[in-house]
Amino acid sequence: MVDAFASTSSTPISRSVDDSEKDRTQQLRVGRLTKAHGLKGAIKLELFTDDPGRRFVPGAVFTLQVPTGSTWHGKTIELVELRWYNQHAVGFFKDVVDRSAAETLAKAILWIDADVAEQSDEEDAWYDHQLIGLAVVRDGVRIGTIGRLEHLPAQDLLIVKTPTGDVMIPFVKAIVPSVDVKNGLITITPPPGLLEELPEDEADVDPEADAAVSAAETAAETGAVETGAVETGAAETGAVETGAVETDRI
Repeated sequence: MVDAFASTSSTPISRSVDDSEKDRTQQLRVGRLTKAHGLKGAIKLELFTDDPGRRFVPGAVFTLQVPTGSTWHGKTIELVELRWYNQHAVGFFKDVVDRSAAETLAKAILWIDADVAEQSDEEDAWYDHQLIGLAVVRDGVRIGTIGRLEHLPAQDLLIVKTPTGDVMIPFVKAIVPSVDVKNGLITITPPPGLLEELPEDEADVDPEADAAVSAAETAAETGAVETGAVETGAAETGAVETGAVETDRI
């Protein structure tokens, strides 16, 4: 799911499946491996789900989104155990037996298969596929539609298709105050300069919105991971094409 004002998402599946399965499942992003913990292969986790007790159970298998040059590219990983240390989630995975192996998985994003019929009970929480195609409105005027979402380490971005090209909108409350899936509308209040060029002497910018835009630009430049694999997205990085991620919360 997409956590509109936190972070989240879900992705189309690129692995080989029959049409009936493709209609029923999607890839959801549920976590990110951050760094090695200790000497026995444990890895700290950043969770993108509000239900780790259901997603992270022994035997759960995750698709990995990693750079194409990684030895883990195109592979899955199986959870042996999830533990908590000082309120931080730490995972132990099959065939990851020491710190050196754990370090090769740093920054990998974890995706799972989920039923598209599954709905969230949370407020302000959606899957990517629920947002794609919605009309985007500013000041009561339709400016375009949601083409896709991109899930970066800093925050999520709405990619809005407009008559003049695609525009990146940080998916934060200050800029996206309203998402109405039922009526097919997303309302945005972008700061000056986000959708059009400003005169050189233009200086009146909402500080909170401007900070969100700066963070999005920084994340896009520095990086992160190519978006593409499993619980959201749209580029080819790791595991799957991006489409809608479960940031089990949005």
